[in-house]
Amino acid sequence: MTSLLIVGGDNIESLKEKLSAHGFDEVLHVSGRKTNMVRTGIPVHIDLVLVLTDFVNHNLSAIVKKRANEQSVPICFAKRSWSSIYREVEKQFVKSV
Repeated sequence: MTSLLIVGGDNIESLKEKLSAHGFDEVLHVSGRKTNMVRTGIPVHIDLVLVLTDFVNHNLSAIVKKRANEQSVPICFAKRSWSSIYREVEKQFVKSV
């Protein structure tokens, strides 16, 4: 089972469907709009973190990156476009294989 955490964005249902079609069994989403997100950790079962840079501020990106590194979870940053997301996610899976 492969799981992904998306940080940022609002309406990501179409992204969830595309990611599911590309092998992600579970796609979790956190909008990142509320300041409580900074305190929230990354769930332990997550295999990859995707930060949508169009929707989160620099501070949140840095905190998520730090938490991902502490938990040894791969992280990628992309704009909300499918081509950008696909390219970055593929890079992570090519590295890990």
